[in-house]
Amino acid sequence: MDIIERDIFSVICKNDGIKARMIAKELGRDRSTVNHYLYRSAFMKDLCYRDDDYMWHGLIRQMRPHVGLSDFCGYYGLVDDFLKTPKDEWIECMKSGCKSIGRNLNDTRGLFHSFSDTHDVMTGLFADIYDMDYSGWEIVFELRIKKSKHIRIYADVLVITDRYVFSFEFKMNDEIVGKDVLQAAKYNEYLEVLFGPEYEVISALVLTRATDLYSYAPVGSSTAEIAVCSGDMLFNVFNEYLGFLS
Repeated sequence: MDIIERDIFSVICKNDGIKARMIAKELGRDRSTVNHYLYRSAFMKDLCYRDDDYMWHGLIRQMRPHVGLSDFCGYYGLVDDFLKTPKDEWIECMKSGCKSIGRNLNDTRGLFHSFSDTHDVMTGLFADIYDMDYSGWEIVFELRIKKSKHIRIYADVLVITDRYVFSFEFKMNDEIVGKDVLQAAKYNEYLEVLFGPEYEVISALVLTRATDLYSYAPVGSSTAEIAVCSGDMLFNVFNEYLGFLS
């Protein structure tokens, strides 16, 4: 996406309905340019809509809480609510939510066990950072946005703070595999567009069968790196950006 497309999408998703002429005015762009993106951009086609009054709306709002996000995931809620929910009840919520978004619930490869592992890692994380104020944080499990061949955004877990979107790819593994690192970083650019310019997206690969692991791995042949950690060391990713151990 180019910067104009991202800006138009952000203006739409920050407003509760806005007309094309107001988008153009807010961005200092001419009306024809804005209309070009409104009717041709994959993000606008898939994640926005125009009502009968010619007002444009985003399916997922770019403000806290992120209204509409729950329609695209297995589980969405505030961290406090997640921690108060019994595990068996949360599992059933996950199954129901995944079914509603079309997520394949075939358990032949241990899907439900992976749900359980993910739940345990995340509850352990918040136990490790218990002295932080995460009362307004949001948490998402099994994000699946797949509305056309152009837009694909997947994430196992998102934790949304006031400044960061932490995106975690979970693997039931104890060693770093290059393709898993690539998968963990694959949707960063799309997540940055989805949540808007006020957020920084931080990706990490979490290996649930490893212990005492915290490292960085290169993303393919690029110079970029992402964190790779075991579940018991996930708090280090948050500390890198939030500095709660300093």
